[in-house]
This record gives sequence, C-alpha cells and structure tokens, in this order.
Amino acid sequence: MATVALTLDDFEKTILEGGTVLVDFWAEWCGPCRQFAPNYEAASEANPDLVFAKVDTEDQQQLAAAMNITSIPTIMAFKDGIGVFAQAGALPRPMLDDLISQVRALDMDRVRAELAQRETEQAVGSSQATEG
Repeated sequence: MATVALTLDDFEKTILEGGTVLVDFWAEWCGPCRQFAPNYEAASEANPDLVFAKVDTEDQQQLAAAMNITSIPTIMAFKDGIGVFAQAGALPRPMLDDLISQVRALDMDRVRAELAQRETEQAVGSSQATEG
C-alpha cells in the first residue's frame, strides 16, 4: 500500500479508524526527509496491513503545530487511536522495521491499563495538591 497524505481535515479520523498508523511529518525542502522517504515508502509496501501516512508540514502548518512538531522528519506511531511512539530524525530501514515490529507486538489492553493508572495517579496528585 502506498503512503497517504493527511490533512487537518482527515488526520483524527485516520488515526482513530486506521488500526496501526505510522505518520511521517516532512517537508519538501528537508534533506533528511527526502533521504528517509524511500525507506518509508518501502516499509509501506512491505506492510500493506498498516496505514502509512505523510503530513507535509509546510502545507499543514496548523496540524504540525497541533502535534507539537518542532523538528523534521518526525515519525509517529498510533495503534487503536493511541499515540505509542514519536521521534524526530530519519530512521534507517532496519530501525524502521524494528519500530514496526514493536508497534505490532504492543499489548493494547496493557497500554490502556497503564494510561488509566497514570490518569488516576495524576488525578490523586492534583487533588492532594489543591488540598494542601
């Protein structure tokens, strides 16, 4: 499957409905982005069951800002609508393949439980701070 271009209009829907989604934030003028692009495209062809998306940060500045993109290329991974990875820098193909394997292997029930635990701890911590 080839990569798909995302915009502010379809980003959230794609993340929420796409299962496992990798997103490459890039720009045409970015040398490392251009070097990373063939690896990303090859990974998309090798993993047709995943969604590989690209966000042109020049064209989609509002989306890039909303996602706190401060350096490109930045790759993000989402699984079942939850952000599970974000890193700036062009990944060599073996590292990209390893990332894909790790995201595939994630136990999302465990991830959700850990997120719920953190939210509970933060809520308890903030209520203790307001009481003190």
